[in-house]
Amino acid sequence: MAKYSTGGAGSSASDSCELCGAENVDLQTASVAGATLSVCSECAHHDETSSKASGSDDDGDRKRRAAQNAARLQDANAPDAEHWEDGADYDDDQLPYLVSDYGDVLVEARQDAGLQTAELADAVGADESDVLAVEQGRATQANVGGSLIAALEAELDLQLVDSN
Repeated sequence: MAKYSTGGAGSSASDSCELCGAENVDLQTASVAGATLSVCSECAHHDETSSKASGSDDDGDRKRRAAQNAARLQDANAPDAEHWEDGADYDDDQLPYLVSDYGDVLVEARQDAGLQTAELADAVGADESDVLAVEQGRATQANVGGSLIAALEAELDLQLVDSN
C-alpha cells in the first residue's frame, strides 16, 4: 500500500488537503510545481502559499544558488597570479629567432670561458637543464625564454639571436 494517498480531486469534505493537511474541507484540483494535487480553497487562493505552491520562491532560491555556484567555480578556475613576479613582462620573454648553430656556438663560448654547464647556469641564474637544452639545440622544445638567451649572450659576450 502507498504511504500517501492522493485522494480524489473535488471529492467529499472528509478528504484532507495535500498541501496543508487540513481535514474535512472542500477540495479543488490545483497544479503545484507541475503536479496535480487536491488542495483546500485556502491553499489554492492564499497568496503566500500559492507562490510557494507555484514554485516561484523555490525557483528564485535555486537560481540564486546556481549563480553562486557558478561564481565559485569561475573563481576556482581563475589563474592564480600569486606566483608571478611583480614588474616581469612575461609576454616579452618569447624565444627570439636563433642562429642555426646556436647550440654549438654556446658550447664553444662556454668552453673558451673555462666554465662547466652548471657553473654557467649559476652565473646566469638559470636551471642547468635549461642551459643544457640550449647547448643541445632544444631551446624551443624546452620552452626556454628569451631572457635566458639574453643572459647567456651577455655572460659569454656572444650572439645567439639571428639578426636577419
